[in-house]
Amino acid sequence: MTRIFATTRPATAGAFLMIFAGLLFALVNTIVQWGTMKMGLPPTRVAFWQYLIATLWLVPWMIFKTPDALRTKALPKHLMRVGCAVIGVQLWVTGLAHVPIWQAIALIMLSPFFVTVLASLWLGEQVSAHRWGAVVIGFIGGMIILAPWSDAFTPHALYPVGAAIFWGLTSLMTKQMTATESPATLTLYLLMLLTPINAGLALDAGLGFEGNKAGLLLVGAGLLTAIAQYALARAYSIADAAYLQPFDHLKLPFNVGLGLVVFGYAPPGSLWLGAALIVGASFALLRQEARLQTA
Repeated sequence: MTRIFATTRPATAGAFLMIFAGLLFALVNTIVQWGTMKMGLPPTRVAFWQYLIATLWLVPWMIFKTPDALRTKALPKHLMRVGCAVIGVQLWVTGLAHVPIWQAIALIMLSPFFVTVLASLWLGEQVSAHRWGAVVIGFIGGMIILAPWSDAFTPHALYPVGAAIFWGLTSLMTKQMTATESPATLTLYLLMLLTPINAGLALDAGLGFEGNKAGLLLVGAGLLTAIAQYALARAYSIADAAYLQPFDHLKLPFNVGLGLVVFGYAPPGSLWLGAALIVGASFALLRQEARLQTA
């Protein structure tokens, strides 16, 4: 794969990798939802094995390629960042055990708006009226998808929203830490610290590894997570984030399509209205941030 991209234009290769990662993550979400919702596997156990297997594949390769990545002077910050990521992972997997994929993936797209709010409240960043307007529109889209006023609403749908909040915190801390930490260091410590924390959270449900179909599902989810994470990191390393953003939004139709084929989940028309508001508002945020960086 590396040789192919070496002879391909960076923008084209980045777009392909972004689409490829989105498809793999959609497959992972489908596997996780099948394991938790259909097979009754505890979400905490699924999260533990998924990221343990991904870690066992990625970490040795990353250490071999960039041995200096283990050096850090910001271990407390790594622990805080990983703590937020763990809560996000647990909320996400628990959400997939109860709500359709189309709803979960649309709500997780609220994360950039929480980043903006948290940057203003936590870091004291100045947020323009245009950015606040984008945040409001994005949250309106989220409310349309949640539909708390309808009989179909379930409090379980708030799990993906919680995941979006904590992944937003993780992104904010990542942005801060890039001033002193390399991308390889951030990735390594995230993966290495995720596993023991996930293990502690899964103790009550048990850490046993099923050797039947459930075990194969966990292995598949872990391997696909590792490949998807590598593809995502590679995409951002060779192409601009603003250029890649539209391709990242393709994860929505991927997840909707797989949810329809595997589970028979047919999303209502309100999904597309809410998703259109979220996607449009996220593009507005991205343009505003690009202007600020240029200035």
